[in-house]
Amino acid sequence: MDLTTTASTMRAVTQDVAGPPAVLRLVSTPRPVPGRGEILVRVRAAGVNPADWKTRQRGVFPDGTPSPFTLGFDVAGVVAEVGDGVTLFRVGDAVFGMPRFPHVAGAYAEYVAAPARHFAPSPRGLTPVEAGALPLAALTAWQALVDTADVRPGNRVLIHAAAGGVGHLAVQIAKARGAYVIGTAGATKHDLLRDLGVDEPIDYRTQDFAETVRDVDVVLDSLGGAHWSRSLRTIRPGGTLVTIIPPDADFPTAEAEARGVRAVFMLVEPDHAGLREIASLVESGRLRVLVDEVFPLAEAGRAHARGETGRTTGKLVLSVAP
Repeated sequence: MDLTTTASTMRAVTQDVAGPPAVLRLVSTPRPVPGRGEILVRVRAAGVNPADWKTRQRGVFPDGTPSPFTLGFDVAGVVAEVGDGVTLFRVGDAVFGMPRFPHVAGAYAEYVAAPARHFAPSPRGLTPVEAGALPLAALTAWQALVDTADVRPGNRVLIHAAAGGVGHLAVQIAKARGAYVIGTAGATKHDLLRDLGVDEPIDYRTQDFAETVRDVDVVLDSLGGAHWSRSLRTIRPGGTLVTIIPPDADFPTAEAEARGVRAVFMLVEPDHAGLREIASLVESGRLRVLVDEVFPLAEAGRAHARGETGRTTGKLVLSVAP
């Protein structure tokens, strides 16, 4: 396949104002040019994440950039151009990554230019759609459980929303680290949780995890609010609560200190080394990504509407190119 790029424009999904999914529109826009230390990736698939629809609703990027902008952080594709000084990749290499987060990456597009070390070789054996579903959610789980909480063999780990985008990957990463995993989800998803490796499924609709779970070493929280204080009740002294929800006035810093628990907010970062670790887990059969539904690029708004229902299992993905 000839990957030489000659066109000066590309298709991308953009928004001019904050609002519902209908504000997303497909446009023709200038194709980016890779700078020094960057690669240009021909995007084949782009994951859809809660960060995307929350940004769309606000009309402001996490770094403060106002609309208009192109959403999206998860990228899987093929290197189309290599910027000056790049030695990691060559034209034609299959790559995946989460470039520039929390700054504008523009993954809902046919091309993305970003620093080479925000990418890694795509895991062997994965389709572009599967690879595009991985970066943000898998890096979030990896950086929370491994880099932040240092999960070790024998640790007891509680993962909220364990069948969700981050949750289902966190379950498998914790198991690969030798942990005993407790996961919350509706009863209809418990068979899936067990298949992923959950040792103790909790039905959040009928069971109060704060009353039944004890002596946990690590809690990974993706829900926030009342779950923060309730999660502290499950953690042994010396344990860790990691939340990926930005703290507000309800974040129980003082209560955690009184209990001898470390409570921290973690913001995921682009991470070449982490991506390589994730790819290794995939290639060894210890990590698989669940794709709930795939949408064409032009139907990004429909993908957002589906995601906002909160009823997905695994990830939503945009298919950008064959």
